[in-house]
Amino acid sequence: IRELDRPGSKVHKKEICEPVTVLETPPMVVVGVVGYIETVRGLRALVTVWAEHVSDDCRRRFYKNWYKSKKKAFTKFSKKWSDDNGKRVIEKDFNNIKKYCKVVRVIVHTQMKLLRLRQKKAHIMEIQLNGGTVGEKVDWAKDHLERQIPVSNVFAQDEVIDCIGVTKGKGFKGVTSRWHTKKLQRKTHKGLRKVACIGAWHPARVAFSVARAGQKGYHHRTEINKKIYRIGTGLQAQKEQAKANQSDVVGNASTPYDPVPKDITPMGGFPHYGEVRNDFVMIKGCCMGPKKRVITMRKSLITQTKRRALEKIDLKLIDTTSKFGHGRFQTGVEKKAFMGPLKK
Repeated sequence: IRELDRPGSKVHKKEICEPVTVLETPPMVVVGVVGYIETVRGLRALVTVWAEHVSDDCRRRFYKNWYKSKKKAFTKFSKKWSDDNGKRVIEKDFNNIKKYCKVVRVIVHTQMKLLRLRQKKAHIMEIQLNGGTVGEKVDWAKDHLERQIPVSNVFAQDEVIDCIGVTKGKGFKGVTSRWHTKKLQRKTHKGLRKVACIGAWHPARVAFSVARAGQKGYHHRTEINKKIYRIGTGLQAQKEQAKANQSDVVGNASTPYDPVPKDITPMGGFPHYGEVRNDFVMIKGCCMGPKKRVITMRKSLITQTKRRALEKIDLKLIDTTSKFGHGRFQTGVEKKAFMGPLKK
């Protein structure tokens, strides 16, 4: 719930209730640097430098069967960091990136150990560094090797971002479900959830634009303009912060209007997910895919000028009642106070 700040609108200065999605975002770890040179055929990777220590989560990604493998990935490269000759080679690689490359990207991976999921294999991706000279980019990447990058270093509240991911799979579907074509009349021969005419005699082939049965869902999609309503810190980070400031732990779902300490996880946990223990991003509306699916977030490619995109978000209440049934209580303390002792 928040108060809308949109002059001219009928609901200006009125409280509105909006649906949001919570994305758990543990810090990502930088494990490599790649330099790209510009050629007539586009970008070409010139050199890749890996960190001295690459975690098992990341190394699992390079194997089909981890427990049967010899687990030799990156053992030779890591020896370069401890050898004088190897250090000279690494320094030469960094200098070559500074000298020849136009684009510098860091290789990062997710930390699956921080998420209570079945998967142990980390996701790996390249993230481009923008701003500053090539030398400054390389120095930044070199300093951040093996270091964690929290989501708050990349995105900010009130920012508009894009989400990239794979939608929920629906399996093999007919034309009525897949393309929402009109059903034929009841008396139709051999079924009515069909397309009556799939084209003329000539051209003697079916055009691509005709609705046909096939796979629905599990498609790669990019959804743009998702407004960030809150970037929250994880429970462990909050406890450390409170200890340093010698203050009480304030929950990551509290607001100035609702100062009761509470966490973003609703009563009983998120259905089909569980508890959110790490940093999180709260975006307005929905995003693609089922629970637990990996989502890539990126900066908006469009310069946002609309009032709706630039609006400052001041949340009054984040509803943490149970999402499984008719939620009544915001926190466990509130439920205990209302219900009283349940056992004699």
